[in-house]
Order: sequence, then structure tokens, then C-alpha cells
Amino acid sequence: MTPRVIPFHRPSIGDEEIAAVAEAMRSGWLTTGPVTAEFERQFAAYVGAPSAVAVNSCSSGLQLALAALGVGPGDEVITSPLTFCSTVHAIQHVGAAPVLADVGPDGNIDPASVAARVTSRTKAVLPVHLGGNPCRMGELWDLARKHKLPVVEDAAHALDSRYGNLHIGGDARSDAVVFSFYATKSLTTGEGGMVTTHRADLAGRMRVLGYHGIDRSVWQREREENNWRYEVVEAGFKFNLSDLQSAIGLEQLKKQEGFLAARCSYAQIYEDALAGIEEIELPAEAAAPGNCWHLYRLALRCERLSITRDAFIREMKLRGVSCSVHFIPVQMHPFFATAAQKPENDCPSALALYPRLVSLPIYPAMSADDVRYVAQCVCEIIRRSVK
Repeated sequence: MTPRVIPFHRPSIGDEEIAAVAEAMRSGWLTTGPVTAEFERQFAAYVGAPSAVAVNSCSSGLQLALAALGVGPGDEVITSPLTFCSTVHAIQHVGAAPVLADVGPDGNIDPASVAARVTSRTKAVLPVHLGGNPCRMGELWDLARKHKLPVVEDAAHALDSRYGNLHIGGDARSDAVVFSFYATKSLTTGEGGMVTTHRADLAGRMRVLGYHGIDRSVWQREREENNWRYEVVEAGFKFNLSDLQSAIGLEQLKKQEGFLAARCSYAQIYEDALAGIEEIELPAEAAAPGNCWHLYRLALRCERLSITRDAFIREMKLRGVSCSVHFIPVQMHPFFATAAQKPENDCPSALALYPRLVSLPIYPAMSADDVRYVAQCVCEIIRRSVK
């Protein structure tokens, strides 16, 4: 029997998004304008922040936030080794040096490791909410306050995650929180992102820096008598989001509660189907509140299995299921090889966890039957591979 085909991700785009893009195109205003302004307003209200700045990617947003905070050459920023390369690139692009703190059992940055790596050159802490599981922010905020350090959260996976009673982005103890709208994210605009902040001064500087260092955007100048006149006040970037993308984002924002409910439901199906299998570890965060379940990550107990993690993923693919790994640790990439040799970037827990990690498909466009099929495939492969 031919197995069903379940990709690792499929975006949930409907007629509403298509109609919104068509309306934006007919408006005659395609770049950053009124639709983007409304998207920023609604997104800020959704996560509980007073300000939101739309950007063309989460990567840009991280760089923008660090630059607006004055992080630059000679500085260090502490972040996680289990993240996509753009987290570290953003630090490097402002001229600072990334310092990697080790992770805990859930793959999130360990506050104790962060504390051990703070130096006189440390100018920011950049935690990553891996898979939508919130980091131990209370400890990180206390540490940052002790050393007078700003906190920039990489929330690429964490729209709809909560810490305490607040959405990620809703707590003023972080200086900036950066979200991703990439194609695989819960809210997608194809490419794009958003930076939220509770600091009016930071929001204003990010708006200027994010649009060529110009004092006012084209849309802001539209109703001025001499709307051709502008002033460049800083060396800025081209990081703005278009109205076409924002139109998609506004429609996606309306669907987030339904998307979250689907992900949580599917995580529970996995939990019920895979519990009790001694050869795998289920997500450590399953018992913790606030996870939006952007990822469902298993850790194989490889010492009990006759196959490796990579072989397991190949076996899943033969059954029509595409899996992934989050993430290849930063220090394993060639671009970071030299820095990886420095003691301050030694992360044994991350390197030990990596060969065991597998991310299963989990997204609203799946059906509950699809999720059960994936779990069935996991059980079958494990059962056949026990030593």
C-alpha cells in the first residue's frame, strides 16, 4: 500500500488572504503604508505590547533591535547554540561577538550558563524560545537586571506562547521581542517579521533605522505639502515590510486562536500515542504551561536502538512522513568553527542533545488522522529497532 505523504509543514492560506492581497494591490499602495500600519497596531494589541515595528524578516528584526540598543563592535551578546544561524548572524552584523551559553534538557538556554559567561564586554542577552517552549525568563530577567543588560527575545517560534499570564512580547522586562512570519511559522506572510517593545524610545529609533535612517516614512509624508522632502538622520537599513505582505498577516492574525488550538490538540495526540515508549524522550516542556507547540521534538535514546537519528528520519521518509531537526548547533557550522574553539562557546549539553533530536510534523493543515499516522510510524520504527 502506498503510504500517505505528510510534508514537514504546509501553510494554512485561504481565500481570505488571497482576497486581502488583491485588495491591497488594487489600492495602488504596494510598499509600506496604511495596511502595514494597521498590521503593526493589531499585532501589538494581540501580544500585549504598546508598539510593534514590521520588518522584512525575523533576522532583520534581531539585527535592528540590537543596533537600536547600541550594540556594536567590541561588544558581546550571549545567545543559544540551538538556534537557526540568523540569530548569531544578527549579532555579527552589528559588529558584536556571539557568546554561546549551554542549554538545559528542553533545549532552551540555561540561565546558569548565561550567568557564567557574562563579562565586562557583555552588552545584551538574546534567549531563543525553541519550538515555542518559553525560556526561563524570570531567571534571565533577574540576571539581566543585575548586570544592567538589555534582553532581546528571539520569538521566531513563539507567537501564542505565554510566560506566566502574558503572551511572549507582553512583558515589559524585555527590551525587544522579535517574531518571524516565514513560510513555516504559525502566522506567515511568506517572508517577514515583527519587533515588539514597551519602550517608546526604542520603537522610534527602530522605525528610523529600519527605513534607511530616514526621519519619516513615505506613508507618513504622504499628506504633507512637500511630501518629497525628507532627512536622513542615521545610517539605516532597508528592513521594511510591504502592504502586500501585511495584508496576508492581518488575515492570518484572525486565525491564530484556531491555529493554536489545533497545534495543542495534535501535541496531545502525540503525547497519548507515544507515552510509555522507553526508547524515546517526549518533550520536556509537555508538562509546562505556555507552549504554543510550534515544534514537537522527540529525543531518541540512541543507546537503546539499533538505528541512528538520521536512519530514523530516513525510515519515516519511506513511510511518507517528512521530519526535521532543530537545530544543528551553531558551533558545528564551518562559519563558526574558529569561535567554537573558545572556552566561552563550549556547550557540551547542546552537542550531546543534537544527535538525538527529531522534529515531527505539527501544523493546522494536518488532520488528526495524519497526526495519528505519524505517531503510528514512530511506534513501528522504534519497535523494530529496539536492541
